[in-house]
Amino acid sequence: MMAQQGILIVLSGPSGTGKGTICQELLRSYPNLHYSISATTRSPRFGEANGVNYWFTSKEEFRTMISEDQLLEWAEVYGNYYGTPRRYVDQILADGEDVVLEIDTQGAIKIKEKFPQGVFIYIVPPSLGELAKRIYKRATDTPENIERRLGCATAEMNQVYSYNYVVVNDEVPAAVAKIKAIIEAEKCSVARSSELISKICNSVCNG
Repeated sequence: MMAQQGILIVLSGPSGTGKGTICQELLRSYPNLHYSISATTRSPRFGEANGVNYWFTSKEEFRTMISEDQLLEWAEVYGNYYGTPRRYVDQILADGEDVVLEIDTQGAIKIKEKFPQGVFIYIVPPSLGELAKRIYKRATDTPENIERRLGCATAEMNQVYSYNYVVVNDEVPAAVAKIKAIIEAEKCSVARSSELISKICNSVCNG
C-alpha cells in the first residue's frame, strides 16, 4: 500500500508562549517528524552548519528561488532574506513523514495560501499576565522591549482565526499532548485517507 502523505504542521504564537520548547518535545516524541530548515542569505554564525541550522545561500540564489516560486514563504529582515524552501518540505511529505515549522503569523498565512492542506496551530498563553511573567523571567529584553512585545502579542492574537486549532500552553506536557492528539486526528481524517478508503473498497469489490 502506498504510504499516506505526511502532514505539514505549522506552529505560531506570540513571543514567550513556549513554541520552541513545544517543538523540541514534538521532535523527541515523533521519530518521523522533521524540522523545516529555513534558507537565509545571512552569514553563518559560530557553530552553525549548512543544512542543520539553515540553508545558507547567496542573495542571487535566493532571488532565483523567489522568481521560480520555490519558497512557501519568504521575508526580508535587516537586509537579509529568510524563507521556507518548498522542495525540502515536499520531499519529506512525499515520503510519508511529517514536517513541523515554527514561524510567525505573517509567514504562516503566506504558507496557508500555497499549502492549505497543512495543519495550522496557534499557541497562546493562559493570559497576557502570564505571558508578561514568562518574558520578564527570561531577562533577555529591556522593559521597553517587553512592553513592545506584549503590545505586539495582543495585536498578533487577532490572527488566530486564520488557524485550524488553538492550544493553550499552560503546562508544556499538556500542550504537547493536545498537539499530538491533533496530529493523530488529522491522520485519520477522510480528506487524508482517500487512498486507504479506495484500497479497502477495491479489496471488498474484488473479494
